Amino acid sequence: MYFKVSMRTNPATGVYSGYYRLVESYRNSDDRVCHRTILNAGYLDELTTDQLNLIQKILTSKVNNHGNPLFEFPYTEDETVTHYVDKFYGRMVAEKRIDIFVEKKPSKSGKDIQAIDINSIRNKDVREVGAEWMSYQAIGQLQIAPFLEGRGWAPDDIKLAQSHIIGRAVYPASELETTRWMRENSSVCEVTGYDIDRVTKDQLYRISKKLYAEKEELEQHLSVRTNELFDIEDKIVLYDLTNTYFEGRKQNSQLAKYGRSKEKRSDAKLVVLALVVNPEGFIKYSSVLEGNMADSKTLGAMINKLRIKTSVSAQKALVIIDAGIATEENLKMIRAKGYDYLCVSRSNLKNYHIGAGATTITVTDNKKQKIDLCRVKSECNTDYYLKVESHSKEIKERSMNQQFRSRFEAELQKIADSLTKKGGVKQEDKVHERIGRAKQKYPSIQRYFDIETEVKEAVVTRRKQKGTGAEAPEEKKKIVTSMKWWIKEGVDINARSGVYFIRTSLEGNPEDMVWQFYNTIREVEATFRVLKTDLDLRPIYHQKDESTMAHLHLGLLAYWLVNTVRHQLKTKGINSGWREIVRTMNTQKTVTTLAQNVYDQVIMIRRCSEPNQNVRNIYDALKYKYAPYVKRKSVVHKSELDNCQFIDKQRIYSG
Repeated sequence: MYFKVSMRTNPATGVYSGYYRLVESYRNSDDRVCHRTILNAGYLDELTTDQLNLIQKILTSKVNNHGNPLFEFPYTEDETVTHYVDKFYGRMVAEKRIDIFVEKKPSKSGKDIQAIDINSIRNKDVREVGAEWMSYQAIGQLQIAPFLEGRGWAPDDIKLAQSHIIGRAVYPASELETTRWMRENSSVCEVTGYDIDRVTKDQLYRISKKLYAEKEELEQHLSVRTNELFDIEDKIVLYDLTNTYFEGRKQNSQLAKYGRSKEKRSDAKLVVLALVVNPEGFIKYSSVLEGNMADSKTLGAMINKLRIKTSVSAQKALVIIDAGIATEENLKMIRAKGYDYLCVSRSNLKNYHIGAGATTITVTDNKKQKIDLCRVKSECNTDYYLKVESHSKEIKERSMNQQFRSRFEAELQKIADSLTKKGGVKQEDKVHERIGRAKQKYPSIQRYFDIETEVKEAVVTRRKQKGTGAEAPEEKKKIVTSMKWWIKEGVDINARSGVYFIRTSLEGNPEDMVWQFYNTIREVEATFRVLKTDLDLRPIYHQKDESTMAHLHLGLLAYWLVNTVRHQLKTKGINSGWREIVRTMNTQKTVTTLAQNVYDQVIMIRRCSEPNQNVRNIYDALKYKYAPYVKRKSVVHKSELDNCQFIDKQRIYSG
């Protein structure tokens, strides 16, 4: 901006002198330099050339910075210059000849109106936030951060631990893959406050092992916390174990052993995970055991630890176990420790009778199928036995028995056919070996059959040896000439179909209550299913035992988070599986929107997307907030944005 002068007669004085206009240069659409008048300043005969130059310099600086008081303008002690600067600048503002800076005050409506170039709008850094934000609030309910802080953990390690637990729950993968997910796809570090640039697989390995070092105390804290949070009394505890397999040789491992794999992976070494769970699905105690540990040998140590680790109300709890663990020795041990037990009888009762006054009652299972219950007494002991007859189970077992019978008889028929074929297996010992293998293959059905073979002696001539003139020797062998089989007389293969017995030390409880107690064992089965499937606990790729233990413990911590969410949703009628919940929540994203305003500044806003109705339903059922923040806004000059220099002018959080 500068002064332009033209000579004319001053009507006030009649003197021929200079008339000043304040003008600025600009380029038009044809790229030609043009001038326009900003202000008619009038006759300025009293000002010197230096004063005029200083006035136009100060005015130019103020106009270019829109009058923003944050910027410094050329300083002068000349009061005349200051007077004219204020006078001319005030006129320009009053006549709306320039744009000025106005310090924004929050409007009553909350609106922040900006004039922007719509062609400059773009979005970037879109990340998933819904599942992460929901999980973070669940961790807040469990008070994991205050616990770790009380154990002397640094704030950054607490944030990293929270990020890793959420990552295992939302996106179960290897540490390397989890690092990529945190850096490229997820807002988990934004939610927890951990510096995303510091996330590496080595950091995740380190924090997993550090969490495992707190296993005993952290497990006890979570057990007590969930009881307080959901008003749970540990009057019933469920004990079961499962195993998972390793990928790799695990040569020097003290933990990985060959055993009976529940996934039928007899080729892989195993590790056993034993859990004590309450009916609500929350873990009370866990233990990692060697892969060849038998089910029935694990209960003693767990019962001893259960008494120490659980609440006072659990000191006289009902322990529910499955048939594989319910040996007579274990049942006596449970009673000796002061607990009651409930289990499925390891064998079908043969000598039993219906007790005096006992009647058969009908209940329904979770699939609305009818179940008949009747209290019976055994001659073997004084325990309470409940005879359970399931009509749907009977149909299933009849079908299985028929299938096994047909397959078993098909195996026997193959053996019989070979007796009449040239070159077939006929020697008595070989035939009995084949029959034994068939029995081993179908143990549940072979016990109902009698098998008879007809044997005779036969002279067998050996082959001549080449190059010898001796006659081939003869040898007598027992040959099976025929075989037959039949179902044992008076035996009904389907007599026990659909029938099993529940055994308990509880006395005086009605049949339907005992049945309800027994059905809670499905909760521990559901726990294993979530751990193995939803949280991807199998297979294990770690080659060191320490890393294996840390991996399994991290999965259990993630399960506590998962069950905290699902337990609350179930009470509100939302019974979706965890994978479905995560899929629904992942529809909520965070996105950064950039737009350029008329002052050549870039407005950068970080905002969470509005949750859809399904996501809102989950948030409402959990009584969680909808978003970690409402808006994060920054205003920077375009040149500063290009240089990646961001000036954060305003932050508004949800509180």
